[in-house]
Amino acid sequence: MRHTPWFTTCCCLWASLLSAETHVLFVVGPSNHGPGSHEPAAGARLLKHCLEHLDNVPDITATVSLKWPTASERARAQTVVFLGDTFPANRFPDSVRNLADLHLMMRRGCGIVCLHYATGLKREDVSETGEHPLLGWLGGYFANPGSKHHISYATIFDKAKIEPTSVEHPVSRGWKSFTLHDEPYGNNYFGPEDNHPATNVTILATSLQPPETPRREAVAWCVQRADRGRGFAIVMPHFYKNWAQDDLRTLILNGIVWSARRKLPQAGARSKTPDLTRFGAKAIEPPRKIRN
Repeated sequence: MRHTPWFTTCCCLWASLLSAETHVLFVVGPSNHGPGSHEPAAGARLLKHCLEHLDNVPDITATVSLKWPTASERARAQTVVFLGDTFPANRFPDSVRNLADLHLMMRRGCGIVCLHYATGLKREDVSETGEHPLLGWLGGYFANPGSKHHISYATIFDKAKIEPTSVEHPVSRGWKSFTLHDEPYGNNYFGPEDNHPATNVTILATSLQPPETPRREAVAWCVQRADRGRGFAIVMPHFYKNWAQDDLRTLILNGIVWSARRKLPQAGARSKTPDLTRFGAKAIEPPRKIRN
């Protein structure tokens, strides 16, 4: 019997609903960054490993896709995690179709997570006033330099201090303030109302930057959507080596687990510090000449 795509999608969706497992779909978009920077495919494989081996949150499985996911992959996912150079749905071929696919996923309550540059939208991706579905799905985004409505900035800081700001939120469990050499984007875009986050958006972490004229920048946030779905965004890590930072990794794993509507323990999603050499990165450290 030959099954239609609709039949296959429905079967996969019912299977996911009947299963006790939570499935996370990683979608890795194109990236032109050099070795040791971004490394989105290696980062996705590392996070898949961590999620499937959490000390205190069982029954999570994950898939890593290096292309736009199939209907069955989309139907199986409780949350979708994006990595790449700007939002992959706009970088893969047929962005209109991709966004329509995501609309269907979000409408059924699927979660969405964007990491570092995957939070970014280019000028051509948005309307003149900055409208894009990602704003509602995620709660905010990195407005790529060149945008007309708003301009975010990307600067590598030697010692960026990241501090929790909503300690009662489940995603804030199990991690504390930390400092790292990285590129936490600033002046991120949260909407047309004087760039204030919507009422359903929670700022989870901030950083005082830049050092010469510091102001508190939102570097991680989440949204509880009206469709029951959840979104989580964090504008780090730029450097692959920072996946070994336990507090950063816990924050990100918490965000993914929460976006899939799983309950987070008081200790947060606990993972062992991974061996960074295991996941196919081109380099653990970037070349010295491009570290700043």
